[in-house]
Amino acid sequence: MSEMVRGPLGGAGIVVTRPARQSAGLAKQIAALGGTPLIFPSIVILPPRDRGALEEAHRRLAEYAYAIFVSANAVEFGVVDRASWPPGLIAFAPGPGTATALREAGVPDVRLPATTMDSDGLLALPEFADIAGKPIVIFRGGGGRDLLPDALLARGARVAQVDCYQRARPTSSPAGLIEAWRGHRVDAVTITSSEGLTNLWDLLDAEGRRYLRATPVFVPHARIGEHARTLGLATVVVTPPADAGLLASLLEYFAAGKTKNT
Repeated sequence: MSEMVRGPLGGAGIVVTRPARQSAGLAKQIAALGGTPLIFPSIVILPPRDRGALEEAHRRLAEYAYAIFVSANAVEFGVVDRASWPPGLIAFAPGPGTATALREAGVPDVRLPATTMDSDGLLALPEFADIAGKPIVIFRGGGGRDLLPDALLARGARVAQVDCYQRARPTSSPAGLIEAWRGHRVDAVTITSSEGLTNLWDLLDAEGRRYLRATPVFVPHARIGEHARTLGLATVVVTPPADAGLLASLLEYFAAGKTKNT
């Protein structure tokens, strides 16, 4: 870019691929740092096909000792109104974004991993060391990974899994995103789930995939980074967790003099 742009990101075009309702916060922070957010959701979040299991979990909420919410989407679709949250029920989140969503929903005493911000980190918490017979409910999206429930069941817990939302691949055309690449307006892509990366890859044609392979991709977990490398993406930056980690890595990358598209 020939003109000077204020802010440490210097006008860098940064693609945000989160679901639409979760994109706004990160996009706003990118803009505040002088970047140009380009929102292209690679996952669509929908209500569950059948609300029966969710409604049953809400009726029985006071029977559980622990409630685990796997994502901010699980909070949005799975939390009952704050007045109905049982006082003895302890909520767990795999990362700070989900924890923030729970606190904003009025859920008290939210607990986070002390190690990695994922299912492994949750399982390492002392609360999950001796859980034989303990009733636990997991609010998740349909088709989620089974690592967490399988590990809890193996430790003797009584686990209820509630699919409170479903994920789908977008049906929108990536033509606008490809046009932005052609116009040298894309300098980085942020991807916050392996499923989102798969969806983006499947939506792109051969030209779009060439652009993606050549664009720095920022991901908040090593597992997503491994998936990106299997697709041949040339520059994969694994960031610390949550928005703060993504933003810090973007700032570090562009402050180091990395060239933006011109």
